[in-house]
Amino acid sequence: MGRAFEYRKASKMARWDKMAKTFSKIGKDIALAVKAGGPDPETNPALRRCIQNAKGANMPKENVERAIKKASGAEAENYEEITYEGYGQGGAAFFIECTTNNPTRTVANVRAIFNKFDGSLGKNGELAFIFDRKGIFTIEKSQIKIDWDDFEMQMIDAGAEEIDQDENEVLITTAFEDFGAMSHKLDELKIEVKSAELQRIPNSSKELTEEQFKANMKMLERFEEDDDVQNVFHNMAITDELMEKI
Repeated sequence: MGRAFEYRKASKMARWDKMAKTFSKIGKDIALAVKAGGPDPETNPALRRCIQNAKGANMPKENVERAIKKASGAEAENYEEITYEGYGQGGAAFFIECTTNNPTRTVANVRAIFNKFDGSLGKNGELAFIFDRKGIFTIEKSQIKIDWDDFEMQMIDAGAEEIDQDENEVLITTAFEDFGAMSHKLDELKIEVKSAELQRIPNSSKELTEEQFKANMKMLERFEEDDDVQNVFHNMAITDELMEKI
């Protein structure tokens, strides 16, 4: 299996399994997409991708329409994207992606969470080399109506680096710069994705003691509870044995 596939399996307890947080995250993504490209998904690929993600997360259609309308109005929230980098216990790297209307509040909260769990907030850019930014597309197998070999070849031509599958889903990984081309190809094939996201996949992992791992997982959960935090990426080595102990 590819790195993205294993990383996703090991992160099942993350925020996208928490429905209210997922809807809030998608709502902010919609606000950013509308601000950048307008409220029409036909002419705004980023918004179209947000709507696909909302459908994959079972977000009600009326919630999506309300978010688009709100983002298009005169009183729309002025969100911006900010990233933070830092260390947890044992030197584990954490990369935090935030969407906020109050950067002062956000950085204070992020710093406080690091401090509470004996971590440290670092300087932007110092940990970027640990993570590769990738496009991650999740597709229900039932969406694929063409021969599998033909499907694989078309995905590779569109920039797929890895194509992994389990019983129900296919996970396609692309380089950051091929994200748009893959989105276009899947649209062309009329394959409706369950989710399409840009993620930061660690290119190395950090071995930790059980105590360090537990503390860092508590810190991860606290980050995920913060309203301004969209995504948290880390390079902790996660084994079945450790997961059983938390």
